[in-house]
Amino acid sequence: MPRRVDHEVRRREIGEALLRIAHTKGLQSASMREVAAEAGVSLRLVQYYFQGKNDLLLAALAYLGEQLSARVEQHIRALGSPPTPAGMVYGTLTAILPTDEESRRITRTYTAYYTLVLAEPDLAVAHGATYPDALERFLARQLEAAGVSSAPDSRTVAAGLLALTNGLGSSVLGGQRDGDAALAVLKYHLDRLFAA
Repeated sequence: MPRRVDHEVRRREIGEALLRIAHTKGLQSASMREVAAEAGVSLRLVQYYFQGKNDLLLAALAYLGEQLSARVEQHIRALGSPPTPAGMVYGTLTAILPTDEESRRITRTYTAYYTLVLAEPDLAVAHGATYPDALERFLARQLEAAGVSSAPDSRTVAAGLLALTNGLGSSVLGGQRDGDAALAVLKYHLDRLFAA
């Protein structure tokens, strides 16, 4: 009797193969053939599940977003239940910061996508800024709920916090500071914001 194939599992396996390539080599030269080899499947199978490289890039990016979301949820839960607005901000931003191997992998992989969009501006339209925009809106709502920022300013404050976190993440990946030092800088600014 032939084995039943779970198509979503197979798509995810191929998408995660692309994420491994993005993490280790970047996306500039990642071909469908290379993804097939990394996934241990035929090129024809990759083409069966994905119409082209852009389709594969978008699917893999969604899988990466799921990984980051799970990490964020874990960090927020670790801060206690029920989560407070301040805990939601702390948990979200500390989860994004590359302080351990998993978060460094996620950050390097997102950086590979960012680098690809810089090299191929037309891809920015397809990949867009949906996830960062949603994250900014989420943080802005938490800042308003915590009473540290009013509605007109909360989006700007949230954008600044994300820029700080992303800049600190780049400084960790670039070797300027380690994850603990970056976390101390982030917490310093968050403590001041919430103390005010």
